[in-house]
Amino acid sequence: MKINNLAERRLQIGVMGSAQDLNYEKNLEELAEEVGMWIARSGSILVFGAEKDLDSLSTAACRGAKKENGLTMGFTYGKGKGIYQKDADIIVVTGMERGGGREFVLSASSDCLIALSGGSGTLNELVVAYQLGIPMVALKGTGGWADRLAGQFFDKRERLPVIGADNPRSAVEIALREGDEYIRKFGYKAFTAEKPSLTGAAYAGYRAFIDGLKFGDRAFR
Repeated sequence: MKINNLAERRLQIGVMGSAQDLNYEKNLEELAEEVGMWIARSGSILVFGAEKDLDSLSTAACRGAKKENGLTMGFTYGKGKGIYQKDADIIVVTGMERGGGREFVLSASSDCLIALSGGSGTLNELVVAYQLGIPMVALKGTGGWADRLAGQFFDKRERLPVIGADNPRSAVEIALREGDEYIRKFGYKAFTAEKPSLTGAAYAGYRAFIDGLKFGDRAFR
């Protein structure tokens, strides 16, 4: 059913990836930060898994977003707010365990997921997204479940594929396009304000970024 008079809101883009105990390479951390930077420049909200005891590619994406004055929202497990990434803007305390309930809330709160590398936790988050019909993007060349699932469906139902992306900017472009289409089912459209809450270089980057994007047959501007 088509909904008229769509309300405008910021996309909530989740970035999922390996935890530090999987011993990922420094270049993957840099790629995750770049993903976060592009999300911030687009004016979207970065959603990430807020760990308490170690770093992760998800947390690295938060750092990238903060470098561009982006808005970040971290979902943590258990009851406390003592998370690894101290400069997160919003901390959501799920009261649930890591490896199950927290991951469901994290994925369900996202309008699109971007995965880099990833172990069992990332797989869990992607499966939840698939079952909920939330679009997914995998950054190719990062290993883990992202590489295994890029361009693939989870099962023979083929509800939606994990879309492969060649680089961080492309991953975010796809996430913006797919996320916009996803939220329209609920009466929203992607945030397109002329003056987003970014300043200086971040705002200039935002305008340069979205001026070149296309969403279906309409320009995102």
